[in-house]
Amino acid sequence: MLARRNENYLPSFFDRFFNNELMDWSNSNFSGTNTSLPAVNVRETIDEFVIELAAPGMDKKDFKISFKNNVITISSEKEDKKEEKKDNYTRREFSYQSFQRSFTVPENAILSDKIAASYNNGILEVKLPKREEVKPQPEREIKIS
Repeated sequence: MLARRNENYLPSFFDRFFNNELMDWSNSNFSGTNTSLPAVNVRETIDEFVIELAAPGMDKKDFKISFKNNVITISSEKEDKKEEKKDNYTRREFSYQSFQRSFTVPENAILSDKIAASYNNGILEVKLPKREEVKPQPEREIKIS
């Protein structure tokens, strides 16, 4: 049996943030060399959306963040090479890892020129400030004339 929808329910921008293929697993979200995608938390505050991406062992220069057509894309490519020479042998090790995560943002919901990012203790944090018109408004009483 289907549950009846609450007629007073209005989806929040947060709901739409997730329903607009925010967490799709198409080609816009991938990881190179059979590694896993970094874990992501998305949260909403009154003033902004915040994306937290767990990427320990990286440096802020390893990331690229872009915003175009209501899609924010976080990507990284990191290459590591080591070489060790001893008496009769040379050992070379190298690794390469890459990923890309893309998130669709509700149209006209954020101030794209105010997006900011920081990287601390293995967490990349991207803040997407909301436009005033999409922030929750206090309830107001309407007078009947």
